[in-house]
Parts: sequence; structure tokens; C-alpha cells
Amino acid sequence: MTKTLTMEQKTYTLERLRNIGIIAHIDAGKTTTTERVLFYAGRIQRMGEVDEGTATMDWMEQEQERGITITSAATSCYWKGCQVNIIDTPGHVDFTIEVERSLRVLDGCVAVFCGVGGVEPQSETVWRQADRYRVPRIAFVNKMDRVGADLNRTVEQIRSKLGATPVLLTLPIGRESDFVGIIDLVRWNVRYYDMDSLGTKYRVEDMPDAYKERALIARHKLIEQVAEKDDELLAHYVHDKKITDEQLIAALRRATIDRRLVGVLCGSALKNKGIQLLLDAIVDYLPSPLDIPPVTGLNPVTGQEEEYSADVGAPLAALAFKIATDPFAGRLTFVRIYSGTIKKGGQVYNASSQKVERINRILEMHADSRKDIDEARAGEIYGIIGFKNTKTGDTICNKTHPLLLEKIQFPEPVVFQAIEAQSKADDGKLGLSLHKLMEEDPSFLINSDKATNQTLIGGMGELHLEIIVDRLKREFGLEVNTGEPRVAYKETITRKVEAEGKHIRQTGGHGQYGHVVLYIEPLGRGGGFDFENKIRGGHIPLEYIPAVASGVREALCSGPLGGYPVVDVKVVLTDGSYHEVDSSDLAYVMAAREAVQDGLKRGTPILLEPVMKIGIITPREFLGNVLDEINSRRGKITQILHEHQGEMVEGFVPLAQMFGYATALRSVTQGRAVYTMEPSHYDPVPGHIVDKIL
Repeated sequence: MTKTLTMEQKTYTLERLRNIGIIAHIDAGKTTTTERVLFYAGRIQRMGEVDEGTATMDWMEQEQERGITITSAATSCYWKGCQVNIIDTPGHVDFTIEVERSLRVLDGCVAVFCGVGGVEPQSETVWRQADRYRVPRIAFVNKMDRVGADLNRTVEQIRSKLGATPVLLTLPIGRESDFVGIIDLVRWNVRYYDMDSLGTKYRVEDMPDAYKERALIARHKLIEQVAEKDDELLAHYVHDKKITDEQLIAALRRATIDRRLVGVLCGSALKNKGIQLLLDAIVDYLPSPLDIPPVTGLNPVTGQEEEYSADVGAPLAALAFKIATDPFAGRLTFVRIYSGTIKKGGQVYNASSQKVERINRILEMHADSRKDIDEARAGEIYGIIGFKNTKTGDTICNKTHPLLLEKIQFPEPVVFQAIEAQSKADDGKLGLSLHKLMEEDPSFLINSDKATNQTLIGGMGELHLEIIVDRLKREFGLEVNTGEPRVAYKETITRKVEAEGKHIRQTGGHGQYGHVVLYIEPLGRGGGFDFENKIRGGHIPLEYIPAVASGVREALCSGPLGGYPVVDVKVVLTDGSYHEVDSSDLAYVMAAREAVQDGLKRGTPILLEPVMKIGIITPREFLGNVLDEINSRRGKITQILHEHQGEMVEGFVPLAQMFGYATALRSVTQGRAVYTMEPSHYDPVPGHIVDKIL
């Protein structure tokens, strides 16, 4: 099936469309790489720099000041007859939701690795996210001009740490400051870059004799690895037939799309080397919308699973994956269209909210600038103005063909802090502003502390909340006061208990009668919550079982120790009774709440705290100081690796002990160590710490 797109006086087919993301550990060079891609593809006329705050994709003031990517930004460019839609994602763990929702809608991605740092902690996180959504990818080993850059070491780490099968597609000519060009193993030539032209000019030469032996070994290994994963190429290989470049590219494409191989390229984005080859690889190896399996969803009317392929003539199936507040146009919804067509001025159906939405404008995005278009079709990603009842993860479809696509999984906030407007007159404005930010960022949460009557905001880390407060000031004109960050503790029980709850009220006329017998038992860490009905024989009519489940969930919202949510428990309803006249949903909700609250108190409850996975790179002379600092924070070291850039320390530390760690680490290492952390799991809080918390 071929679908034609007319854009900028050029004609594209759906086969020539690529929806890709750029993912990596913080400071691996994602945004610099994206900037070069846009420059060489002719989308921008001047390359911006992250360090100077001039990068196209880092358009937020906070991004320009800090030199990091905070929000994912979308753009598109054209290369060798292909339209390439790109989403540049953050590398900092506090903004992992941006990576999560981007990968949910992308067809392929480029994983950028630092040639010196190799596979770093956040590299593993984004790689697992791409695995979860089965996204094909290629790898770009950046910063090959840096001292200590080692392509082979990074490739081995991709194999050992990420469980992938990497295959080298290019090799560097020279190392570190002598890195002058690239060997292309697929097309069997070399490229030397003209630095006076910012890398726009380069000369392609036949393979020089000086590199032939090294390149022959690498190409033979490449063909061997691809043949092991592709039957068509294997047939040529075992019969010793000549393998053409076209056959090798086709086999690499099939293996990449099936996620059997990861092609690895090298270069230096900052020094303008290797980006054109990366663009070639995006076009050659990453999938078009036609190469990925049809999207599947649930028909809410029939309850049957249905498939929708990339076809403009099929019913509409689209996913709203990001909400943004546009200062000029208002509420902007980013949508990936899997099938069908939407038109400006038309109406669509939100199957998640069961609301009809109007399309006022369709926007083609380029970071924070945009261009109005009249129509968007299957396979594309665009911004929509006009949706009022659509949230992140909602399905957009035709009302005559309702569909619910798989939702996006959002991480739970691990840090909370109190917030209030400096002026009482701004209280209402603060509430509205916070809810707008929560619409944009589902990993940001607003809560109310009933005990103190405070408003609490929750996020993925201190930086996340710092950015939220900064945006309130800059974008909404609000001055606020904030309290100290708080940890999102949880509670659970350690032994199985039986409990009974009765709710009986007689007030004249119809009364209230609900009676349940249940037991609560602990699940393993990360077990969440499970409810099971084991009543047989109608002791409680089936229509009241949902009310019992609702009461159980309400009771688990506040534990007996400190009022924290209760997790990792299973509640099993075993018995009860009812009254033909007085029983009601409300009565069973109240009875279930009473039973669970009583059971939790007798279940030997414990407090759980979030534990962070931490990775620190430090010069060897400061290793002892770093280890002492982690031990003083109740941390556990899991391994210490000797890397070229220093000692790599990995371990786990309770989040409560990590506040202020950045300052402490700078102090004990003279500012020469760096660290990353990400939420890992929940562990019981030691007894002597519980008393202090409660």
C-alpha cells in the first residue's frame, strides 16, 4: 500500500517516512546530534550550541540556562527523499516521562552513547524503555574526538550491559584529537571531513591500503553477524556468493526492524563528523510506519481486540501522547496518527473521555515554532489546537468506530514539597496553574495534606520540582513559597490477618446494612494491590462486590502508621451477609473500609521508603571519600568498576538521604565527580529511623 504526501513541493510516500527519537544518558550529546542533523538536512541555516543556549531544540529558558533538555521537542527534516520526524528527548531521570511517552508513539530511535562514558546509568534506563515498547534502534557512539574515547569498549558494553547484539557499521580514522574521518564498512569507502565548511563538505575515497586489513576483518565480522540473523543473506553467505552493498543494507534493515541487531555508527557531533552517515542509517535501517505491526486496541462496544494498519482510508486511530500550554494558541495536544485522516475544522471522538472534540488547527511542529496545515494522515505526528477534554494517553478515533489503545505508563512521584502563593489573592491562580502543569506532565502530582491543610506538589526529583516552581514564576507570573522536599513513603503489612467489618445503621425507614469478612496478606515488594472475591453461595449479592472492592481501595489510601498509601497487599473477600431491604453500596463500602483498617493495624505494619539506584563517576583519588559519603547515607555499594574516565561506583541509597547530595559530592571531590540516580524500588525503613519520621 502506498500513500502519497505532498510537502514543500516534494512528493513522499509513506514508505519514505521515519518517526524517530533521540535517546541517551544526560550529556551524551543528544541535542548537539539533533542540531547537526537539522543543519545538514537543511532545516536550519546555522548550528546552535547547547553550551551557548542557542540549540534549536532546547527552546525553553530553563533549558538554555542549564544546558540540559527538559521537555521533548518535535521537528522534521528531509534527507534523500525521506521525511524524518524527530523527537529529541531529555536525558535527566527527573524528566523520564518525556522519554516514556515519546517512545510509546515512535517507530524507531537513535541511542546516543558517549565514546568516553560508554553505557552510563541513564543509558540503561532509556534502553529498557525502548525495549518495553519494542522500538527498533540504531546506536551512535559520539565524542570520538575526546581523550579516552573507545569505540570497541562501548560496543562491548552495549552487548554486556544492555543485552543487545551490536554490529559495527563504521570505524573511526584516528583517535581523540587525531580523529579525522570515518571508514564506512557497508559501502566500503572512507570519508574525510572539511572542517572549514563545518563538515558540510567531505571527500569520499576508495578504501586506502593502510586501512584495508583492519576494515576487511570488521566487514567480514559484520556480514557474518548479519547472516546469522537473516536467512536471505545467510543463503548467499554459506554458498560463498558475492554480497552486494544493497543486499547487505536490505538484510541489516530487516534485522534492525525485527530488533535482532543494533547497527553502531561513530562520530563527533560537536566536531561535525559522522552525522551524514547517521542520517543515511536512519533512512536505510529504521522502519517506516508500514514496517511496524498494525496498532491494536480494544473496541469498547464489542470488547474485541482490533487491528488498525497505516492506511489513510481506514477508520481513525490516534494517540494523544503529550499536552503543552502554548502562550499564544492555548492548549496544544501532540497526536500520533496510526490510521485514518483528520482535517482542520472537523470533529473526532475521544474514546477515553467519551467526548467529541473539535479540531481548530493542525500544526506541523519545529521545536517552539509551527506551521498550520489543513490535513494530517496516518503515520504522522502533529500538534492539535482545540481539544478540551483530552489528556495524555487518550485515544482519538471516529465515533462510529470506537477504539481504546494501550495507555502510557506513568512513573509515580517520589518527592513532595509544600507550596503556597505568596499573596492570598493568587491562591486561585496558583491552583489553576498547577493543574495546567499537571495536564502537561503526568509524572507531576498535586495533593492536599488534610492534617496541615497544605497543598503538596510531587515529582521525580528535586530538579523536577525546581523547574515546576521556576515555570510558575516565568510563565504564569506567580511568586510562591515552598517547603522542604518530602519523601513519598508507603506502608505495608508483614503477616496475614483476618478481619470483619459491619456497618449497621437504623434511623427510621430504610437503614444501612453491610457485613464483610476478609483477610489481608502481604505480597512481595512491587506486588502492588490485588483484590479477590472468594464468596460462593450468594452470602453477598454480586452487585455489591464492586462496592466492597471500592471500600478496600479507599482504606488502603491511608495506612495505620503515618497515613501513607498501603501497597504490596492482597485482600481476599471470603464471607459476609446482607439484608434484603437495608443493604446498599454505601453500606458495603463502609463495612469494607472498617474491616481493612482493622486488619492493617493488626498486620504488623511497616513503613517503606523509595530507594534510588545511583551511579557515580569519580577520579580515583577521591574514591574513598565517595564511598564514605554513600555509607553515611545508609547506602549499599553493589559494584566498583575501573573506567577510563574514573572509578564508576554503583549502588542503592534511600531517597530520604539524597537531599543535598549534589553539594556534598562536589565538596568531597573538589567538584570533579558526577552522579546520576533513578527510582529503583521500595525497602522497609529501619526501626530507629521510623520513630524519627513518625
